[in-house]
Amino acid sequence: MRFLKILIIRLSRFAYLSVVGRTRPNLHKFWREKHIFIWFLALVVGIFAAYVAIIFRVLIGLTQDIWLGTTSERVFAAAQVLPSWMIFLGPVIGGILVGLLLQFVMPGKRALGVADVIEARAIKDCKMAPGAAIWSALISILSLGFGASAGREGPVVHLGAAIASKLEDLFQLPSSARRTLLACGVATAVSASFNAPIAGVLFAHEVILAHYALSAFVPIVISSVVGTILSRIYFGDAAAFIIPNYQITSHWEFPAFALLGLICAAVAIIFQFSLIYTDKVARNIHMPLWLRPVIGGVIVGGIAIFFPQILGVGYDTTDAALNQNLTIATLFALLVAKTAATAITLASRFGGGVFSPSLYLGAMTGGAFGLIATAVFPEVSSSHGVYAIVGMGAVSAAVIGAPISTTLIVFELTGGYEVTLALLLAVSIATALNQAINGMGFFHWQLKNRGHFLHESIDQQIAKRLKVHHFMTKFEPGEGQDKIKSLDPKTMIWLTSDHTLQQTLRAFDKNACHKIAVIKSTENFEIIGWAEHWAALAALNQALVDIQVEEHR
Repeated sequence: MRFLKILIIRLSRFAYLSVVGRTRPNLHKFWREKHIFIWFLALVVGIFAAYVAIIFRVLIGLTQDIWLGTTSERVFAAAQVLPSWMIFLGPVIGGILVGLLLQFVMPGKRALGVADVIEARAIKDCKMAPGAAIWSALISILSLGFGASAGREGPVVHLGAAIASKLEDLFQLPSSARRTLLACGVATAVSASFNAPIAGVLFAHEVILAHYALSAFVPIVISSVVGTILSRIYFGDAAAFIIPNYQITSHWEFPAFALLGLICAAVAIIFQFSLIYTDKVARNIHMPLWLRPVIGGVIVGGIAIFFPQILGVGYDTTDAALNQNLTIATLFALLVAKTAATAITLASRFGGGVFSPSLYLGAMTGGAFGLIATAVFPEVSSSHGVYAIVGMGAVSAAVIGAPISTTLIVFELTGGYEVTLALLLAVSIATALNQAINGMGFFHWQLKNRGHFLHESIDQQIAKRLKVHHFMTKFEPGEGQDKIKSLDPKTMIWLTSDHTLQQTLRAFDKNACHKIAVIKSTENFEIIGWAEHWAALAALNQALVDIQVEEHR
């Protein structure tokens, strides 16, 4: 009996020491990396970003009420009972107000969106100016409220990210935590704006972080869930589009869904080319900045006289396509009209995004394809509403370059889970063909036109993001004054603290040296430190290690 007691005690002690030995390092690491604190901040970001998204949406409705007499998103129904001159004046008035804001108060002279959030994550250490975000949001509210043809997801994503960035600055978070919290703001904005919590989580990973990691997943889920709950409390728990119960009637339809994916790829490619080249044409026309949105408003208002369905985000018209309430002639006409109106809207520097227009164009494409398919093969074809749902996902996924999160957004917006296989097939084909032709989605195309090539290798991205001040050896105040006496400012090799790691490594190679002076500014040649070759390479290697750890833990 005594032997048994001793055995039990020793086994218990061994089990205890084994558990403690295994768990203590993990718990210590968990506590050291402040995961609980990040989760708490994710909760705070979720609350603030959700209420900002709700306010943003409400203010769009209140602006609409000024000229349409309704705060709902059923813009077409309200516009039908208005005289043509009122429909025309809405975008024009919006253009005047937007033009004045761009000319006199908006930093950068353009509204901001998803591409700016990606740029902040990849290049600017997640730093975003809150003042610019507020003014940009106001521009988007006026744009969408007065009928500009764009989406609300881009502005609200930027707002959510800006809130997270401000909180990051407040607590001086490290880079990996900053990226996670920025994604939390984005996830909240998407989930609160579209009542799509799963899609919000995946969009933040797929589009903003560009990787999936368990350490980021938990806080992003917290923010997304909080955003969804608060949005549902205010707007209700209903899908954005109410559709009948659809199902695929025959597996023989899948070649038709594959063909629809090809057609949606063509629509997405044409849409992107329209956006980019309309913008390029607008940039080459010299005129006062404030006048651009006014002229854009005149053109959009003129289109809206004949096709009021193109006004605003267009959810009611998208809903009509899903519910088979549009003729094939109307579907084709709106496909062309919406493409033109959105390209002119964004080229004229109205605020807004491209996701809602992409859903719109996809619904028109799928609806038209479905009408033809059901007429040619009535015995094996599903209702053309199924094709409209599939078209929504395929076009929007190809445009924004995010097939997984887009598929989930379409599921959550429509509740159409029965068409999963068809949607995945069409989305994959459309996205692959768009990548083959364009090489990237619309957001990365925007960044490329600004000189940011985020499809480069990770070490090239890091070399452009890291600055000299990240790895330089700093002098004490005044310590560099005696050193400059032996240096001629006209001939000496120098860097400033804002030069990139890429520029620094090129300077080392060009001048065959291992140490370069860092000066205060190009106007003040006081030496404030040294940039050393080994330190620059060490900073690059450490950043690469940190990225690998962040993406795989």
